[in-house]
Amino acid sequence: MLNALVTLAAEDAEHNPLLPAVYDIVWSAVCFVLILIVAWKVALPKVAKMLDERSAAIEGNIAKADEAQKQAEAALEEYTRQLAEARTEAGEIREAAREDGKKIVAEAKDAATVEATRVTASAQAQIEAERQSTLVALRSEVGTLAIDLAGGVVGETLSDDARANAVVDRFLADLEASDLRQAQVPGGGA
Repeated sequence: MLNALVTLAAEDAEHNPLLPAVYDIVWSAVCFVLILIVAWKVALPKVAKMLDERSAAIEGNIAKADEAQKQAEAALEEYTRQLAEARTEAGEIREAAREDGKKIVAEAKDAATVEATRVTASAQAQIEAERQSTLVALRSEVGTLAIDLAGGVVGETLSDDARANAVVDRFLADLEASDLRQAQVPGGGA
């Protein structure tokens, strides 16, 4: 095939096979210019408009993202501030509760002390009352026994109650005085 081209070129020496004909160049240039004008006037503005819209959308999204990030940072700062305030308030409440607890315990101790003192005083008064009633009952029984014994020793019944009571009281008084003397003497008694 190369031989055929070389032969054809030798026959047509005036015309170069590598260069197109002039009419082809002219019509190709006209088509190229028409395509260029159509692309310049129609396609290029549409592409530019689409790129501008896309650029504006991207810039808008970037602005929205920046605004959202600023809001998120502000919300984080607000949250951190509120958390710190809540911790401070919780500490204050905890401290107030401790103080109230201490006051309640102190009041309860005071009330318990007062109640214990009252109960102790009441018990002592009751013990003293029972002691006195026991002492009176004991004197009465000791007196009766002493009169019976004295009557048995003497051989007669002591019928005078006033006189018998006076004898019993004097005997008990002497007995108490004797106990007191023995308690006051060191080592005295038993």
